[in-house]
Amino acid sequence: MLMNSFAHSVDAKGRVFIPAKWRDDLGDTIIITRDMMGKGDSRCLYGMPLSLWNEIVERFRKTPVTDVRAQNAMRMMFANASDCELDKQGRILLPAQLREYAGIEGDAMLIGMANRIEIWSAEQWQKCCLESESASDEFKAETMAYLAGLGI
Repeated sequence: MLMNSFAHSVDAKGRVFIPAKWRDDLGDTIIITRDMMGKGDSRCLYGMPLSLWNEIVERFRKTPVTDVRAQNAMRMMFANASDCELDKQGRILLPAQLREYAGIEGDAMLIGMANRIEIWSAEQWQKCCLESESASDEFKAETMAYLAGLGI
């Protein structure tokens, strides 16, 4: 299971280290694409094993071309997706356009999300955490109620 968080530097070539404990779950090739909802400081990258990517592809294949929302989501996901192979040191090369989208320059935060990972700019991750911590009690209660409704 992909969980926990790790801070790693992105080298001059745009490579980032993938923690050893995640490599078995992610495999030798990791699909990296942009998040689906990112705005401004909340932009990040998604990383997933080929098996999860193939499940997503199959779901999208069943979507009618007349479903405008799904087609727009597909464009963002597929146009920005890249298959990144682990090198011998356990690093992947993050494509320049994806690093630029997520604002990842020097330091990155890798966040385990059960079956995928998120890769954030360390600065943007810190801002996201501060916003979450300072959210109103009402918002936190609404979030917990929403999760309960999902059965989580």
